[in-house]
Amino acid sequence: MEVLAIIPARGGSKGIKRKNLRILNGRPLIYYTIRESLKSKYISRTIVSTEDNEIAKISIEYGAEIIKRPLELAKDDTPTIDVILHVLDVLKAQDFEPDIVVLLQPTSPLRNAQDIDNAIELFIKSDCESVVSVCEIEHSPYWSFKIENGYLKSIFGEEYLKKRRQDLPKVYTPNGAIYISTPKILRRYRSFYCQKTIPYIMPPERSIDIDNEIDFLLAELLMKKYGKK
Repeated sequence: MEVLAIIPARGGSKGIKRKNLRILNGRPLIYYTIRESLKSKYISRTIVSTEDNEIAKISIEYGAEIIKRPLELAKDDTPTIDVILHVLDVLKAQDFEPDIVVLLQPTSPLRNAQDIDNAIELFIKSDCESVVSVCEIEHSPYWSFKIENGYLKSIFGEEYLKKRRQDLPKVYTPNGAIYISTPKILRRYRSFYCQKTIPYIMPPERSIDIDNEIDFLLAELLMKKYGKK
């Protein structure tokens, strides 16, 4: 079984300049995702999709393969699925079609190889079309409000405001760490969200999705606390 990991890493970024190469705990951010992908017992190829020569050079040094993407697929509003399908089309032209596709975003540096392998096993053993990693939301949206005419109004209903937090329904959000499907399903839905998408639940300490400076600081603190060198 051929399991392909795709790591999308463009050179530009809005929130943090050159984010994928930003040094985190002594290494470029992208290093951690490449390393854990290469440690997976299931992933047979790890490919970084980038238009950036420096990212390509560093990724090769860390052991990844490179597929250069065209500049029109490296814009701020480029959908990730278009990047994935570009990689699959390039590989198909080279007579390679993976059985399973694993999307690993470099902004999730605390996700580890065990998470990747557990999620792949879940995908293989389950009746599903895709697996998406999630974590439980700490602050329940059932206690959310909107403002109408200057007053707070419960979005989900007053009855939820009377419940204890532990009595509210558990709610989960995608953490951006792991997405799994097949080329056939991705081409059909153009998404990892399908009719049969199941969750791989991760703890909050490995669910940091780096988008701003606070995320960087938190990730570095967690790495030092848990000895991730």
